[in-house]
Amino acid sequence: MVEQKATNVHWHEGDVTREHRQQVLGQKGATIWFTGLSGSGKSTIAVALEKELISRGNITYRLDGDNVRLGINKNLGFSAEDRHENIRRIGEVSKLFCDTGIIALSSFISPYRVDRDMVRELHESAGMDFIEVFVDCSLEEAERRDPKGLYKKARAGEIKGFTGIDDPYEAPEKPEVHLHSDQMSIEDELAALLEELNKRGIVAAE
Repeated sequence: MVEQKATNVHWHEGDVTREHRQQVLGQKGATIWFTGLSGSGKSTIAVALEKELISRGNITYRLDGDNVRLGINKNLGFSAEDRHENIRRIGEVSKLFCDTGIIALSSFISPYRVDRDMVRELHESAGMDFIEVFVDCSLEEAERRDPKGLYKKARAGEIKGFTGIDDPYEAPEKPEVHLHSDQMSIEDELAALLEELNKRGIVAAE
């Protein structure tokens, strides 16, 4: 749990509720959290889902690991402590989107189970939908893809603490959606995600 450092601060409740905002948007907010190894296909499926949801008239916003580190989290590195803070911050941002009635697509390696559970609790304690999506891909296939050349650098010792090489990845034990990205097509992955969203009343069936 992160310590509250600022004192004499109090939550200021407004007159507009989450239900009011969702009514205006005509949809229910949710956070869809994509986790998996670098190169597993998290960003690829998140981009595809964002495009599909927009085409259906749903308001959504995609939060990508690298993009966030170029902005709000540009002061964080890849130590265990910084990884934890990275996920904590983006969990709070995702929650704000969710509270607004927007579907947040959060795509992060997020290798530590305790950090993902923290974000889950943050949402569920506030009555918000948190959907963990495990983009499962073998290390061999992720390394073969190596779209950013990071595995090659990690193997050469140029990157330290790289997930899957010299830092652990703790796979989800009970994700809401389990995608085998080294075996499934994008179309099949999309279908699995839309089925879960439909089941929860977040998107309507077509």
